[in-house]
Amino acid sequence: MKRVVTFGEIMLRLSPPGFLRFSQTDRFDVVYGGGESNVAVSLASYGIPVDFVTRLPKNDLGECAMMEMRKRGVGVDKIVYGGERLGIYFLETGAVSRGSKVVYDRSHSAMAEIKPGMIDWSQVFNGAGWFHWTGITPAISQSAADVCLEAVKAAKSMGLTVSTDLNYRAKLWRYGVAPEKIMTELTSYCDIILGNEEDAEKHFHIKPEGLDITTQGQLVKAEAFLSVCQQMMKKFPNAKKVITTLRGSISASHNTWAGVLYNGKKMYQSPEYQITDIVDRVGGGDAFMGGLIYGLLHWPDDDQTALDFAVAASCLKHTIKGDANLVTVDEVVKLMGGDASGRVSR
Repeated sequence: MKRVVTFGEIMLRLSPPGFLRFSQTDRFDVVYGGGESNVAVSLASYGIPVDFVTRLPKNDLGECAMMEMRKRGVGVDKIVYGGERLGIYFLETGAVSRGSKVVYDRSHSAMAEIKPGMIDWSQVFNGAGWFHWTGITPAISQSAADVCLEAVKAAKSMGLTVSTDLNYRAKLWRYGVAPEKIMTELTSYCDIILGNEEDAEKHFHIKPEGLDITTQGQLVKAEAFLSVCQQMMKKFPNAKKVITTLRGSISASHNTWAGVLYNGKKMYQSPEYQITDIVDRVGGGDAFMGGLIYGLLHWPDDDQTALDFAVAASCLKHTIKGDANLVTVDEVVKLMGGDASGRVSR
């Protein structure tokens, strides 16, 4: 199977233990992760050959981030080095009616200061079959957006399948350019587009009619998103599939989780999972994307199974502390088959 390549920033994540608030803690738990590195870890766990491309500072923290990828079976030989610092984000984990909170400290990171020409994309994509990026990378800085555009153009010219997770981050789009302008050009090169209702609305002003996710999150219905998928395909005619995750937020500790996939002819809907007593929801969308890429590669003619695998994989991620989804194909397939008992495997 040809390699998958993902591109983006990996960060140092610092979190108070358990459900402590920032103001309560005197120590932080350490995790390394980021949207695109999380997808790479999922794929490696499923046995897919995958490379993660980023720019890291040549210091101890950069080495730790690289070693985390290597430990998980992700290819790291395409990583470039430079810059002064690794991006950081602080996560306060919410519970019940108190939502989680993220504080970014990633200005002037090695990835924020990446420039076109620093990565030899023809060499990176040699022998690869799939390229994945997210809307987080172009939100970091203008230069990161420029490199992302450089990458998608090269990937498309070399015949790779290009996918994106739109991943709107309001706290990152701060360098004076409208997200719609940058994201429209980048997304026009994509074959596979993943997003939720906020991503489509904030990036492209596309939204389902009559839905307020803050008050109706627990009542999300798949049918409401058919118009979103159709509008996305009209705006991006190169897209072959548009996928939407459906999260019903009953509380910070209890979500419903499902997804829909539209291939231009038919809309597929997954089963809905009740995720109670969430351990860690960060990385849930990345887990979905990793599962989706695996599903589309292994069941290229079965969109329903590919979607169901992605949703089940992401459901399991909510039980795992940290950014990445550390599950196996067998565990995902077991949940797809209806075994959510959590019984000890002996």
